[in-house]
This record gives sequence, structure tokens and C-alpha cells, in this order.
Amino acid sequence: MATAEGEDGSLDESDIHDVLRNDRRRLTIEQLRASDGAVSVRQLSEDVATLETGEDPAPRNKRQSVYVSLHQTHLPKLDGLGIVEYDAESKEVSLTDRIEEIEVYMEIVPQYGLSWGEYYLALAVLGLLTTVGVAVGVPGVSVLGTGVVAAVFFVAFAVSATYHVYSQQDGLPFGRLL
Repeated sequence: MATAEGEDGSLDESDIHDVLRNDRRRLTIEQLRASDGAVSVRQLSEDVATLETGEDPAPRNKRQSVYVSLHQTHLPKLDGLGIVEYDAESKEVSLTDRIEEIEVYMEIVPQYGLSWGEYYLALAVLGLLTTVGVAVGVPGVSVLGTGVVAAVFFVAFAVSATYHVYSQQDGLPFGRLL
């Protein structure tokens, strides 16, 4: 499979978006990140089918459908891009170091259902509403003063951003909140 690469040999952005556009490929990558080393396609298909259906174990026909699509379509595509190593004969798959190139583009929603973008937006809205509350004299909030409110939310943003950057760089699971 021919892939477009940047000048530095990295994946082309359009290839990365194509990979992440498909739910099954994203779930596959998530499951491989959660595993240690190589995983059998059978186990991977069972895990992905369970996530897709919410049933454990997933219905047999769903597991079979996932297995076939992984084996025939998704894993060869990921292997061709160098994101995974897929041995079609032994039916084993593992992530390569190239996964780091696509992690930057992944917005994984943690178990609490709050992405980093939503978290920052909520923090900004809360800061704005608190500041407006101080300005209009809402009891309990107005005693804080605008300077205190600004300082509290500035520190909250700084601590959040520091944790977010740290969790992305040190390989914590997809930079999850909490």
C-alpha cells in the first residue's frame, strides 16, 4: 500500500485522519494500546465486538463480523501504514512506535464521558459565570472579588494544562481525565 509521507518520513495527515475516521480502527488501536505486546486477532475481535455491542461476550455473529473485517480490511491497512505489525499467518498483531504519530490526533473520551476540549470549555464557562456573578453581586460569590476569581481560574487552567501535557508526553492512557 502506498502512503504519502511528510518530508521527515512521518505519516501524511490525510492518512492519519482516514485511520481515525473509522470507529472500528479507533477501537482496535485503543485495545492494542491497552495490551502488553502482541495480541491474537481472535482476542482483538472479541474485545472490539464487546465494545461495539456493550455485551460480554458479544453475540457470535458480531464477533465473526469484526474478525473478518479486521483480518481482511483494517489490520492490513494499519500494517501498510506502519502503525501495527500484522502477521496474517500467525494472526498476531502489535503496535509499532509509529502509533505516537497518530496519538496527537486522537481525542479519546475517558470513562466519565468528558474530553479535554469539553473540560476546558466547561472550565471557561464556569469562570465566566463566576466573574459575572461577582460583577452583579450574587450573594456568596461577590465577596470573593474579581481578582480572586481570575486567579483561581487561572491556576485551574494552568494545573489542568500541565497535567494534560504531562499525561500526553509520558504515555499515560490517552491523556485521560482523572
